[in-house]
Amino acid sequence: MDPLTHGITGALLGKGFLSGRNERVAIFAATFGAVFPDIDTVAEFFSRDPLAIVKYHRAITHSFVALPFFAMLLAFLTPPALAFLKRHYPQLRGLESPSRSMLAVIYGVGIASHILLDGMTSFGTRMWYPISSRRVAWDLLFIIDLAFTSIVLLPQIIAWVYQHPEKSLGRTARMWILFTIGAVLGWLAARAAGYPFHFWIVILASALFAVLFLAPAVRGWGFRVSRADWCVSGTVVMVGYIFVCALGHHMAITRAKTFTDSHGITAERVAALPIPPSLLDWGDAIRTADGVYEGHFDLRNPQPPTFNFIRDSDPDLYIARAFQMPNVRLYWQFARFPSIHSFAVGDVHVVQLGENRFPDGRRGPQPFTYQVTFDPAGNLLGQGWLRSGLMPTPANQESGR
Repeated sequence: MDPLTHGITGALLGKGFLSGRNERVAIFAATFGAVFPDIDTVAEFFSRDPLAIVKYHRAITHSFVALPFFAMLLAFLTPPALAFLKRHYPQLRGLESPSRSMLAVIYGVGIASHILLDGMTSFGTRMWYPISSRRVAWDLLFIIDLAFTSIVLLPQIIAWVYQHPEKSLGRTARMWILFTIGAVLGWLAARAAGYPFHFWIVILASALFAVLFLAPAVRGWGFRVSRADWCVSGTVVMVGYIFVCALGHHMAITRAKTFTDSHGITAERVAALPIPPSLLDWGDAIRTADGVYEGHFDLRNPQPPTFNFIRDSDPDLYIARAFQMPNVRLYWQFARFPSIHSFAVGDVHVVQLGENRFPDGRRGPQPFTYQVTFDPAGNLLGQGWLRSGLMPTPANQESGR
């Protein structure tokens, strides 16, 4: 899940359940706690290790094992930090902080929300690190889910719109325009990323935003709803959306299992992977002993999905040499649906390890492809991420139903 959505989710929980005398600091703690685990990206920035994102990201800061330590550390640091700010910014002198024990609880809830949401993506998270390095991935949400982000953001915006009657009309107009522009930008971004959807969905979304912003003005009932109630309602809708995604996931993975059963395929691993922009779009991935089946489909289509088979290259000297390397073994632990391709380019021999759990909407090169190059004698020439991804050759692809 992207850091912005994590922060918005933390703010939603804070505003919904932490109203009171110390609410400003409490809401900040919930918001910051929800963003805090991604501090581990700093290690990636300073590290020259090509596999830094695999080694460091979503590890100790994303772990329930370390959560109490980080929550207490942040709670310990907050009062002196607040005192410092009060000395330098007089307008903040009226702020009061909850007790350190309460702050620890709030930070803990924020961090826990981050861990759980990351666990719902296909990238997964090592939520029991260092006891276990296994990545938990429930495959319910895409890493950037615009519908989910809108669900956690809209209640907070509506509460702000109806905070002051005299300002509500202007705020309604500005927010409707802003959200409509956001929908158009989302449509453009989806097209650029290879996940296009019809423009009428943008029009429908704009109309829905208008209803959500204007409906509370009818007979002024929106002014009688507190911010906490708006945000609690948003939390309920958020949980409901995740539940619906879980139903879609069940339907999608059932199709994958039906395919394996009907074709007598012995699967080592099976998953249903969310694909933007809709919870109706899914990709099934099936890892076998000699390759990966992958298919993309819409749950509204009753026809059985078509699967492509990406066959592994036959074992050779270069693949054996590659798997003696620590980075390749680490990559293999990270990958859930990897494929292996070994081929020559002139006098250079290339071993490419592709990861098929992040479908490319343009049906082009897959992200998270690791490449190792050797000379004809099998001596290492180089290794690292293939920036353009992996493009399987026709000889390595077959089709199936």
